[in-house]
Amino acid sequence: MRLHVGCAMWAHKSWQGRFLAHPLPPHERLRNYASWCNAVEGNATFYATPARSAVASWAQQTDADFRFVIKLPKTITHERRLTGVDEALHAFLEAIEPLGPRAHALWIQLPGSFTPADVPVLARFLRRLTRSHRYAVEVRHPAFFNDPRAARLLEGVLAAATAEWIPFDTTTFFQSPPGSDAEREAWTRKPRVPLRSLALTDRPIVRYLGRDASTQTIKGWQRWIDTAIEWLREGRSPTVFIHTPDNADALLLARCFHDDVRVRVPELDALPQPIPTEPLTLF
Repeated sequence: MRLHVGCAMWAHKSWQGRFLAHPLPPHERLRNYASWCNAVEGNATFYATPARSAVASWAQQTDADFRFVIKLPKTITHERRLTGVDEALHAFLEAIEPLGPRAHALWIQLPGSFTPADVPVLARFLRRLTRSHRYAVEVRHPAFFNDPRAARLLEGVLAAATAEWIPFDTTTFFQSPPGSDAEREAWTRKPRVPLRSLALTDRPIVRYLGRDASTQTIKGWQRWIDTAIEWLREGRSPTVFIHTPDNADALLLARCFHDDVRVRVPELDALPQPIPTEPLTLF
């Protein structure tokens, strides 16, 4: 029984020397991160298709059961809005091929301007995709959360493609005004949508945004602890990503989330032991 947890990135300045050894060459950074967490969001691919050699390095630094949830490039999802993208999509799939089974899901994050009227475009796009990958979709238009008919329409399209709906839970973050520069920046950028916790497949994926104060983040994720346990007992294999506005403690918090679930589900497989930040000595 496995619960996968992770963060929005595998390298962060505030982690250096605290959680991860410093300095680390680029080809060792993901390996060190993967000793803390067993999943990561592939956000960098949103901005550009990576070089195949870089992706091969990612595969070399992780075990086969490590999970990448890889975001499709914005040229496909935001600029061309899923139409006329065959060439760009082929290049992307070719680039990430070295990940093999580590490519847990290809993440189709759609802009807030993508409305229920655009769902037929998504349906056509999903039908054209290769079945060698699993897919997960994130939407941000309020109608998908406030209008049951819009939600059912999207759920039907996703179910036909065995694709998951990724919720980005920002409800804890928006419960009180921002108190730091990082929170103020996130306040203007993060989506405000109602909570959603319905899994469509056996591999649900959750993105959770807490606060810079760890106590508030932990308090807010209690509902996801219960949900993750329920999914595990149903035979599902969830992946949960922990975000905070500054992400300073996100790596530790992701492990804490896993620990909290494992307290109530002792049969859950343990996470790996973190690589020490300094070489071990006899004295």
